[in-house]
Amino acid sequence: MVLSHGTTVLPAFMPVATQAALKGLTPLQVEQLGISLILNNTYHLGLRPGIEILEQAGGAHAFQGWRKNLLTDSGGFQLVSLSSFTEITEKGALFASPFTGEPTMLTPEESIRIQHAIGADIIMQLDDVVSSLTTGPRVKESMQRSVRWLDRCIAYHKASGNDKTQNLFAIIQGGLDANLRKECLTEMVKRKDDIPGFAIGGLSGGEEKDIFWKMIKLCTDDLPEDRPRYSMGIGFAEDLLVCIALGVDMESSPFVPKLLLNLTFY
Repeated sequence: MVLSHGTTVLPAFMPVATQAALKGLTPLQVEQLGISLILNNTYHLGLRPGIEILEQAGGAHAFQGWRKNLLTDSGGFQLVSLSSFTEITEKGALFASPFTGEPTMLTPEESIRIQHAIGADIIMQLDDVVSSLTTGPRVKESMQRSVRWLDRCIAYHKASGNDKTQNLFAIIQGGLDANLRKECLTEMVKRKDDIPGFAIGGLSGGEEKDIFWKMIKLCTDDLPEDRPRYSMGIGFAEDLLVCIALGVDMESSPFVPKLLLNLTFY
């Protein structure tokens, strides 16, 4: 996979440097390990240090001293991890800052604007994420909203002109409902001319392994073979291998860096 900051060989695992820092390793040490793609988080960097400082620094690559490729999560996962601080509407997600309590509206357009300032090589759409164990009408609502938010992300991204250097990925939602997953996938693949890659989101949240793997296979079976497939939030060794065998190209999780901090290897 050739991006603005070099080539990343697939399949690839991305260490998660949420706030532009991979704890326990310097950027040079990470690079020496052969890693060419890491992940930063849009929501957290948008809060601290903020867009203005990132722009003054010349983007997150310069800010953290990272010379290789960079992917940014859109902030969608925080709809789950910070759900007690969040109100979701069609406009976007209204967060109460965990630091100050100040309300912050993250819309699809604002998420893309922050990711433009970060300067990531791969940027993610803002999606409406629910826990993988959620059932009922909320799952369908989040899936359909994710499709609508994808259209808003595409429109803002193309209007900015950054679509020539930053690659926007769609995120397939639908919980553990096979029909909703297929519906979301079908709608998002219709937009593939504007989407250089696809992610599988909303999984690895406590569901049984066999159900998780079935959802992965359901998606990879029908995703375009000429676009990278990214399974989000995968960190356990067996999941990494099984997902690759099922056709996943990219994986990420904060779990592996946490193991490194405790001198655990596999």
